[in-house]
Amino acid sequence: MRLQFILSEIGIGLRRNLSMSISVVLVTFVSLTFVGAAALLQMQIGAMKDDWYDKVEVSVYLCPQVSSKATCAGGEVTDDQKQAIEAELASADIAPYVEKVYFETKEEAFESFQKMYSDQWWAEETTADDMSPSFRIKLADPTKYQVVADVLSGRQGVDEVRDQRQLFDSLFLVLNRATMLSVGLAAVMLLAAMLLITTTIRLSAMSRRRETGIMRLVGASNMFIQLPFMLEGAIAATLGAGLAVAALWAGVHYLIADWLGSSVTWIPYVTTSDVMVIAPFLAIVAIGLAAIASLVTLSRYTKV
Repeated sequence: MRLQFILSEIGIGLRRNLSMSISVVLVTFVSLTFVGAAALLQMQIGAMKDDWYDKVEVSVYLCPQVSSKATCAGGEVTDDQKQAIEAELASADIAPYVEKVYFETKEEAFESFQKMYSDQWWAEETTADDMSPSFRIKLADPTKYQVVADVLSGRQGVDEVRDQRQLFDSLFLVLNRATMLSVGLAAVMLLAAMLLITTTIRLSAMSRRRETGIMRLVGASNMFIQLPFMLEGAIAATLGAGLAVAALWAGVHYLIADWLGSSVTWIPYVTTSDVMVIAPFLAIVAIGLAAIASLVTLSRYTKV
C-alpha cells in the first residue's frame, strides 16, 4: 500500500509540473553531456599520448656545411666527432635509456626532403649538401628525453637535439584547454540543473501542502512525506543522464568511429566501450545532484 501511494504521489507531482520536469531532464541532459564529453576528451588525450609518445624519437642533427651554432664553428661534422657521439650513445650513462639508434645520412635526409616538398618551388634550390645527417634515437622511456638532451646538447658536431614530442605538445595543450572549457560549461549547466530541480521540487511541495499536512496529522514520518518529492527529482535527473549517455554513444559511434575512424586511421580513438565506462559515473552525478537539491529544498518546505 505504501509503495502504491508513493508511486501515485510521484505520478501526480510529475503531471502537475510536467513542463518543469521536462526542463530538468533537458538541462541535466545538456550538462551531463558536457561532463561526459570532457571525460571522453581526456580519455582520448590519454590514448593518443600512450600511442604517439611510444613512437616518437629524439633527433640529434649533426652540423651541416653552414650553420650559425657555436658547436658547428668548424663546419660540417667530422668523422671523429660522429664517432665520439656514437660512443656517448653507447656509454653507461645513456645506453639504459636508449632502445635503438638509427643513423640518417645527408643523402637519405635529402631523399626524404624531396618526397615531402617536391611540389614546392623553393625546394628546387636545395641539394643534399644542405642537409644535416642525424642520429634518430628510439628511447626505452620517452619521458627521459632530457637525459639524452643534456648529454648531447652543446657537444662539438651537434647542431640541434630535438624531441618529436614537442610537435604534439601544442596539440595536447589545445585539447586540454578544450577539456577545461567543457568542464567549465558543465559546471555552469550542473548549477543550472540543481537550481531547476530545487525550483521544481519546491513548486511540487507547495502545490501539495494540504496533502502533506494531512499526512503529518496521521503520523507520517518526514521521510515518508519527502520520499515522493525526492524520487521525482531523481527520476527526472536520471532520465537526463540516460539521454546524455545515449547522445555520447551515438556521437562516438557515428561521428568518431564511423566518420573520423574511416578517414583518419592513424589516431587511436575512444570507443563506445569508453562511453559505457563513464555511464555509471554520469548516473551517480545525476542522482547525487537530485539528492542534494532535494535535501536542501525539502528541509525547508516539508519540515514539521
